[in-house]
Amino acid sequence: MYVCKSGHMAIRKARTGKKGINENQKDTYMFDIGKCKICPMRDGCYREGAKSKTFSVTIKSTEHKEQEVFQNSDDFKEKSKERYKIEEKNSELKHRHGYDVASSSGLNSLSAFAEVDGTRVPSFHQTCLPPTFIGDLLF
Repeated sequence: MYVCKSGHMAIRKARTGKKGINENQKDTYMFDIGKCKICPMRDGCYREGAKSKTFSVTIKSTEHKEQEVFQNSDDFKEKSKERYKIEEKNSELKHRHGYDVASSSGLNSLSAFAEVDGTRVPSFHQTCLPPTFIGDLLF
């Protein structure tokens, strides 16, 4: 059971929300209004004239727990320190080179637009892989 800041224990606990849909369920704790009315710490906790006092805690799904563990890892912290550089380059491409609205999608369309526009945008194959010959074509 949940205990509030002043030390009062909840009188009832209920689970709200449907199971198996894309929203997380919540544990809702109900408190005794008689204790809340006379509590010295009721400011910000209890509204005058309220008929019930509840407190809800979201139950995190396994995906959220895995993401939380990943965000607390050293690998994520190192990557987040470098992220601003990537965002800066994306912003430059978007604003200075006119890539803000996509008229087509895909790597080939981007390369074709860059050749027409005159900007140099290296593709994945040009930066990571050595050239490969298949018949007459160079990939």
